[in-house]
Amino acid sequence: MAVGAFLEPFVVVTLLFGGAWFNRNKDYDFWKGTQGWAGGSKRSDDFGGKRISTETSSPRSPPWSSGSSSPTLGSDDGSTWSLTSRRRNVRFLGFKKTVTTPNTLVFKDRFLSRVLQKFPFLVEAWYWALIYWVYQLGRAFTAVTIVQGTVHVARKHALKVVHLEQRLGIFWEVAVQQWFLERPILLHWINRVYSFIHIPGTIFFLVALFYLTTSRKRRAMSGRVRNDLVSAGPALYEARRRTMAMCNLIAFVVFTLWPCMPPRLLSDPNYNGPDAPEAKSFGFVDSVHSATGESSVWTTNKFCNQYAAMPSLHFGYSLLIGLTIATLPVNGVRPNSWKRLAIGVVGLSYPALILTAIVATANHFILDAVAGAMVCGIAWHANGLLLNLCVLEDYLLWIVRIHKPVNYTDPETAVEPDYHPILLSEEV
Repeated sequence: MAVGAFLEPFVVVTLLFGGAWFNRNKDYDFWKGTQGWAGGSKRSDDFGGKRISTETSSPRSPPWSSGSSSPTLGSDDGSTWSLTSRRRNVRFLGFKKTVTTPNTLVFKDRFLSRVLQKFPFLVEAWYWALIYWVYQLGRAFTAVTIVQGTVHVARKHALKVVHLEQRLGIFWEVAVQQWFLERPILLHWINRVYSFIHIPGTIFFLVALFYLTTSRKRRAMSGRVRNDLVSAGPALYEARRRTMAMCNLIAFVVFTLWPCMPPRLLSDPNYNGPDAPEAKSFGFVDSVHSATGESSVWTTNKFCNQYAAMPSLHFGYSLLIGLTIATLPVNGVRPNSWKRLAIGVVGLSYPALILTAIVATANHFILDAVAGAMVCGIAWHANGLLLNLCVLEDYLLWIVRIHKPVNYTDPETAVEPDYHPILLSEEV
């Protein structure tokens, strides 16, 4: 465990910064990106390596030019408003309003801005850390404020889940775990899958998807690679990243309002309340956190909320990843070909593996996974709500004087309309 306390975070950090290096912008010259804004000075782009002049750029400049950060930047009037402002769309339940926010492109030649230009995945590392730690701090707050009454409520909720599954005829958790308990080697590896795959697997997925939808497209446009592997663009990646954030938000609300004990805690030998006979009768075993288990530092610290079983984000995230892989538009692969079928099978095998792991280790009920799938579905279709936060991000970046690579997910205000089909995936 002492080794894991260092090794597991080290693996995560390595994946994030390794992904930043792997997805670095080879077409951007870090040391020559410091030209100023004086009339006609050259400025490097946000997507490729081409450079344009502020004297000759126009509103119809391609989206991989630096002018794409604002639809008005580089316009013929050359007004101060064009250089310092941009537009953002705010949408909610049919309401739509276009607001003006600061245009951070004026800070593009600062040191940290050039770092992000050279290593755009560092922005994604920051997003992931923000999403993860906000979620974990929320869980930690609920964990340290839990009282004994909450534990009893969580146990009652878990028993209600058992009763519902029994009525539905899907209370298979005991049989599944018993099958693995009889096969110690398989149980050992399924414990490892539960403890060590969730976070590193998610980060690896983000690194790979960013490469396929963003970095490789940039390199194809610059001639560094012959063709794109997938037809999806940056919008697909950003939609999936927002979906993960929305999953966290929804899950946090659910388990805060409706705490639920995982199956493994129903067998607590120290509990002797009125529900004890039924709770202990199922015989669930905490295989992950036992002396011979494979526990992770992410699930054994005192700030981990043990009563957040419903919904299962282990399964919700894995389903998101699996569906993305299964439906990824690969160039040259026909929809009804065996290759398309094979990609679908590979994609869906991941959530199937995670479902097996969370049930076999008694960390989640089957209905927890169903709830995780529902959360994933809602977040998949409602992730666009998080685009409203771009307004706050613009002001925050303006305050800290940093410009990040152009955002492609608000096509009406971030990219010239004539060029949407080039870089934007239809699926957002």
